[in-house]
Amino acid sequence: MPRAGLTPDAVVDHALALIDEQGPETLTLAAVAARAGVAAPSLYKHVPGGLAGLRRLIAARVTGDLAARLRAAIAGLHGQPAVEALLRAYHGYATEYPRRYAALPQAPSAGDEQLIGAGTALVGAIFSVLEGYGIENSEAVHAARTVRALAHGFASLTIGGAFQLSEELAVTQDRLIAVLTAGLRDWPGTGTGTGTQG
Repeated sequence: MPRAGLTPDAVVDHALALIDEQGPETLTLAAVAARAGVAAPSLYKHVPGGLAGLRRLIAARVTGDLAARLRAAIAGLHGQPAVEALLRAYHGYATEYPRRYAALPQAPSAGDEQLIGAGTALVGAIFSVLEGYGIENSEAVHAARTVRALAHGFASLTIGGAFQLSEELAVTQDRLIAVLTAGLRDWPGTGTGTGTQG
């Protein structure tokens, strides 16, 4: 019988704690089982699919947590304030949890409904901040890709220690947000300068 109190969510909690402390490359069933106080084979009762199944659950949790962080940040905001809040929240989550962010897959596997749902919520938050700019249809896809690429790229470079010069990173982020929001205001198909700023 599964150990009382140990659930798939609890197993993921233990796995994320391990990742936060030691990095995603240290994730093994044995290490997670040791944290949970059970034998490694017993994890199969809680996480079908073994380590691969656990990685899928972790990916869905991290993606869902990031999506929730973004949705909370942009609630009630429109236009430039919404874009700025989303980018700062994205960067904030990634730098707060750099090791679990490194375990975040950028594309869900086919048939992984839980991760697809979490990914849809994440992308949905990005699409929602574009509504105030009047960007629609295929152009909204291009714009959402642009926002996502900027958010992921800046976060990944920050986590990787790529920015070694002495200038304040916060100022760079301000400039990045200004460039993006200016570009969204003049996005093709919306009319120059027609996008709302707030």
